[in-house]
Amino acid sequence: MEKISAKKLAEILGCNGNVAAAEIDKISTDSRKVDEHTLFIALKGERFDAHDFVKDVVSAGCPLVVVERLLPDVPAQNQLVVEDTLKAYGKIGAYNRSLFKGTVIGLTGSAGKTTTKEEIAFLLSKFAPTYATGGNHNNFVGVPQSLCEIDMNAKYAVIEMGMSAKGEISYLTNLVKPDVAVVTNVYPMHIEFFNNFEEIAYAKAEIFEGLQTGGTAVINADTNFADVLEKQAHLKTGKIIKFGKNIHPEAEFTTPESGEQYLYNAWCALSVVQALGLDVKKAASHIKDFGALAGRGKQHKLQLSSGGVYTLIDDSYSGQPEAMIIAIKNLHQMPAEGRKIAVLGKMAELGDTSKARHEEIGKVLAATNIDIVIGVCPEMKDMLAQLPAQKTQFYFENKDEVADFLLNKLLQNGDTVLIKGARYSSKMYQVAEELIEKGAKA
Repeated sequence: MEKISAKKLAEILGCNGNVAAAEIDKISTDSRKVDEHTLFIALKGERFDAHDFVKDVVSAGCPLVVVERLLPDVPAQNQLVVEDTLKAYGKIGAYNRSLFKGTVIGLTGSAGKTTTKEEIAFLLSKFAPTYATGGNHNNFVGVPQSLCEIDMNAKYAVIEMGMSAKGEISYLTNLVKPDVAVVTNVYPMHIEFFNNFEEIAYAKAEIFEGLQTGGTAVINADTNFADVLEKQAHLKTGKIIKFGKNIHPEAEFTTPESGEQYLYNAWCALSVVQALGLDVKKAASHIKDFGALAGRGKQHKLQLSSGGVYTLIDDSYSGQPEAMIIAIKNLHQMPAEGRKIAVLGKMAELGDTSKARHEEIGKVLAATNIDIVIGVCPEMKDMLAQLPAQKTQFYFENKDEVADFLLNKLLQNGDTVLIKGARYSSKMYQVAEELIEKGAKA
């Protein structure tokens, strides 16, 4: 981040009193990563309270800490006391963003936003230095971190924002202050936190609240409640670019992977290029070089110990229903030398709709040419129950023995296997990691 004095930080956070003289050029929420130019922010989580480490970071040479209470075993001049350290992090991020002279693209959506963010950044980097949110750092901690770490020499910055409840995007977009605000799609993700599906569209549309004067909104014309997005965007700007099957920049391109979502990602990215007045055809020529991200549909050619080769589609990062349906349909449409196998873990955060959504996935699978379905976790019994008798199926209580079963009892030369499921509750990514590790060494 831009170098900032302790005095200026105190001013930004509304802290009075004497403060130690210091020049800060980095921010950390990790007590193991501090030095004499670091501001340490003591965040509180469900299972930890970083206030417990403040004495250690100051002893390690950290000159300034942000805390929610004055700690007796640390010099008062080294402490900036605030009501909420997380909100303080946001204020610092917003200040650093205000110093950025380039153009900021803010992005949200229900599915695929990290991949789309990376594709936007990839295409913009063909025109000028471009910075982007690292990984999926898109929440109340990740967005301030992204803003604090902006490369001030970049011309473009692409910042991803995520949400699970009403008001969260509103807060984040007012930190980011995007010049271009993008909504990739609207699906019933995190619906257990909303009264109905339409409320999710309004929550996503909060991104337009932070749009800079004269800014542009970019909207998926084919998504659920696209009319809500457009209506909300019009409250802030008259500049709206829509993309979809029947409306997108006229430029020929080829995507490295097959699947409809890759077309939408490309149309979205090209719409941002168009919004910035850049050469759309030049950008389109580079789409062929942008591949799927690890855990988000990336394909691997892997060796079997028997000497055969199979294709792994590692889509294990997320297991939300709409993303699950897209992945299944893509597998159905793919040309394949051998059998098609879907290894699917449970879906999470579905509330009272969980049973119905798992059954829905089963009905989608029943109508496909997928040969073998493996369900992992108890919730997937509802999915498997929807399959016709002629479709081979297996069930595992958890992911522990799945990779061994695939490698030693099921996979054959030419097979294509999809791995997908809720990341933290099904842990299907660990199955994918084991397959990749062993397949690369075989």
